[in-house]
Amino acid sequence: MNAVKKYVPHLLVLVGFIVVALLYFSPVLQNKVIYQSDIVQYTGMAKEQNNFRAEFNEEPYWTNSAFGGMPTYQLGAKYPYNFVKHLDSAIRFLPRPADYLFLYFVGFYALLLVLGIRPLKAFIGSLAFGFSTYLIIILGVGHNAKAHAIAYMPMVVAGVILVFRKKYVVGGILTVVAAALEISANHFQMTYYLLLFLLILGIAYTYQYGKAKDWKGLGIAYAILVGSAVLSIGANATNIMATAEYTKFSTRSASELTYEPDGSPKTSSNAMSYDYITEYSYGIFESLNLLSPRLTGGANNETLEEDNAIYRYLTSIGANPQQAKEMSKQAPTYWGDQPIVAAPAYIGAIVFFLFVLGLFTEKRNLKYIFLAGALLALVLSWGKNFPIVTNFFIDYVPLYNKFRAVSSIQVILEMCVPVLAVLGLYNFFKLEQKQQLDALKKTSLIAGGLLVFLFVIKGTLSFTGLNDDYYRSAYGEIGPGFIRALIEERKAMYTHDLLRSFLLILATAAVLFAFAKDKLKELYALVIIGVLLVGDLVMVDRKYVNETSFVSARKMEDPFEITQADKQILNDPSHFRVFDAQGGLNSAKASYFHYSLGGYHAAKPRRIQQLVDYQLNQNPMTVFNMMNVKYIIQPDEEGRSVAMLNNEANGNAWFVSTVEKVTTADQEMQALGKINTKTTAVLNTQAFQQPIKDSYAVDSLARIQLTSYKANKLTYESTNAQEGLAVFSEIYYPQGWMAKVDGKEVPIVAVDYVLRAIVIPEGKHTIEFTFEPQVVKTGSRIALASSLLIVILSLGAVWTCRKRKEK
Repeated sequence: MNAVKKYVPHLLVLVGFIVVALLYFSPVLQNKVIYQSDIVQYTGMAKEQNNFRAEFNEEPYWTNSAFGGMPTYQLGAKYPYNFVKHLDSAIRFLPRPADYLFLYFVGFYALLLVLGIRPLKAFIGSLAFGFSTYLIIILGVGHNAKAHAIAYMPMVVAGVILVFRKKYVVGGILTVVAAALEISANHFQMTYYLLLFLLILGIAYTYQYGKAKDWKGLGIAYAILVGSAVLSIGANATNIMATAEYTKFSTRSASELTYEPDGSPKTSSNAMSYDYITEYSYGIFESLNLLSPRLTGGANNETLEEDNAIYRYLTSIGANPQQAKEMSKQAPTYWGDQPIVAAPAYIGAIVFFLFVLGLFTEKRNLKYIFLAGALLALVLSWGKNFPIVTNFFIDYVPLYNKFRAVSSIQVILEMCVPVLAVLGLYNFFKLEQKQQLDALKKTSLIAGGLLVFLFVIKGTLSFTGLNDDYYRSAYGEIGPGFIRALIEERKAMYTHDLLRSFLLILATAAVLFAFAKDKLKELYALVIIGVLLVGDLVMVDRKYVNETSFVSARKMEDPFEITQADKQILNDPSHFRVFDAQGGLNSAKASYFHYSLGGYHAAKPRRIQQLVDYQLNQNPMTVFNMMNVKYIIQPDEEGRSVAMLNNEANGNAWFVSTVEKVTTADQEMQALGKINTKTTAVLNTQAFQQPIKDSYAVDSLARIQLTSYKANKLTYESTNAQEGLAVFSEIYYPQGWMAKVDGKEVPIVAVDYVLRAIVIPEGKHTIEFTFEPQVVKTGSRIALASSLLIVILSLGAVWTCRKRKEK
C-alpha cells in the first residue's frame, strides 16, 4: 500500500500536465488543428509519398514531386523495426500540438525529480519550462521536429546525471531510452546542441571523480554512457544512416564548384556560407528580452492594442477607424538584429529572478554546470555579433558549421535557466532566515538593478529596425509619419514591459520576504509564485499562439487551393514537371498537385540548388527543357496563376549524338550553359570511368518512352538501330537506384550535372529503374538487433537488482 501511495503524487502531476496541455490548446478538443506554416509546406512535399503509401501499403523512399526528385528520408519516411517511433507515439497520445506541450512538461519533470525536487515544485518548474515563449512559438509555426527533440533533452540529461551518481541501472535505462527517443525526433541540430551541454556535464563530473581518485567509478559510468549511446544510435540506425547518406547529396555538404554564380572565385568550400550560418544571430542587447518580452519590439508582426500610436497617427491624417485598425493590426514593431522574429524568446521575469536566486541558494557544484551551459548557449546565440567565439566554433568545432540559425542554441539556455530557478526556489525554503534574507537582498539588487539600468538607458536607444527604410518608402507620403508612430509605439512597449517585469519581480520578492519573516506558509508562497510565474508566461504566449491560430482539420490536410492553372495542367495525361515561378525553389504548393522542380526543405538537393543558382537565372530554358518542365506557372497582369506551356521540353528520355567530356565539376557546369541538351550530354570523366564514346549515331526512328511510372520504379521501352546513350530527365542519385536493360543490370552515369544516363544496345529493349536503398535494409537490421539488446539488457539489469535487493 505504501508503495502505491508513493506514486500517487506523480500520477496527479501527470494528470495535471494533461489537463494544462489540453486547456492551453483547447481548440483540439473541437477537432481543430493548429495552422503551422512549415507543416503546410511539408504536406505539399510529402503528398506523393503519402499517396504511394496508401495505395501500395509500402514505402517508396523516393519522391519525384519535389526538386525534380529526392529521397524521402527527411520527409517522414517510415522504416522497418523502428520500435522507438512506436514508443514515442505511445507517449505522445494527446492531439497535436498538445502532445508536444505535454512532452515538454514530462521531460523536464523527470530531470527535476532526479535533481531532488519534490513533486509540487517540480510541477511548477515543468510548467515554467514548457510555457517558455520560444517553445510555444515553434509549435505555432510548425517546427515540430525541433520541439520534439527539445522535449526529450531534459530526460537525457537526467539519465546521464543518474549514471554519474552511480545509479547505474535506472540511469543507464533512462539514458538509452531517452537518447533513442531524442535521436528519433530527427532534429540533429538540437541533438548536437544537447551534446555540447553533455560535454560540459561530462567534464564537470570527470573532474569530480578525478579529484576523488575514483577511477573505477568513472570507468563504469563512461562504459554505461558509451554503451547507451551505441544502443540508442543503433535503435535509430536506419534514419541516421539514411540521413548521413543524403547529407552528402544535399546543400549541407561541401560544393564541388570552385567559383561563385557571378564568376568570382569561391573563398570557402564549406557547404553553407558564414552569412547563411549566422543570418539569425541574436543581438547582445536583444538577448535581454529573456527578462522583458518586448524589449526590442516583440515580433515582426505584432498584434497591438486598439489604442496605439500607429492607430492614432492614421486616424489623425484622415483614415477611417477600420482602415487604421487593420493597418496597425500586424505592426512591424520588432527592431532587433535578426531578419524575422515570430515572437521574443521570453523565459519569464520571475524565472529569471529565481535563476539569480539559485546562484546564491544552491550550494552544490551542480549549479555551475547549468550556469556554464546557459552562458555558452547565450554567447553562441549571438553569432556574428560575437565573432571571436562564433568563428572559432565554425572553423574548429566538428559539425558546428553544418547548422544555420545559430540563435536557436538558446534552447540550452531555456533548459538550464529554469533548472536553476527551481533549484533556487527549492533551496530558499530550506535556508535559515538570515541566509534567506541575504540571498533575497542580493537577488533583488541584481534583477532590480538590471531593470533600472534598462529604464535609464532608454534615451540612448534609437528604436529603429532593419526594415524601417522599406516601410518608409513603401507607404509613400505617409511613410515618414508611419515610422515616427512606429518608433513611438516601440518606446511605449519598451517602457510597459520593463515596468511589467519590475512589478512581477517585486511581487515575487515580497512573497519570499513574507515567508522568510514567517508571515506566509511555504505552500501558500509556492502557490502564489507558481500562479504568477505561469500566468506571466501564458499571457505572453497567447499574444502569439492562441485560438486564432487554429483551423479546421481539413484545412491542414488539404492546405492548398487548386487554381485554374493547376486544373489545366492536371488534364495533361503525360508525365512531366512543373515549375512554379511564383514560389520558385522555396514553395511546395506545386509539389502538392504536380511533379515539381521546386519544393520546400532546409536541406535541398545540392546540385538542384546549384543548377538554379548557376544556370536557371542565366539560361532558364536550357534547364527547363532538360528537366522536362512542360508547364511554368506564373501570374498574369491581374495576379491570377496561369500555366504557360513549354513545347521545347526534352521529354522523359532521349538519345544524344554527342558526349562532351570534361574533368571537373566547374567545366561541367560551364558547358551546360552552352550545349543543346537534346543532342549533347556533358560527362565528367573523372567521376565516371565507364567506356562512354564521344559520339553516337542517332537516326530519325530512334525512340525511348516511359511506359510505366511509380515513384520508385520507372519502366521505358526503347528502339534504336544502333547502340546509343540515353539521357533521362530524372535526378542522378548515387545510392539505391538500379538500372536494368531486359533484366540485366547496367551502370548509371551522371550527365548534365544532375541527370542520369545509360548506354542502351541496338534494337528494342525494356529499361527499368528501381529504387531499392541498401541503407534501409542494413539500417533496419541494426535497429532490430539494437532494440532487442536494449530490452534484454534492461530486463536483465532490473532482474539483477531485484535479486540483490531480496538478498
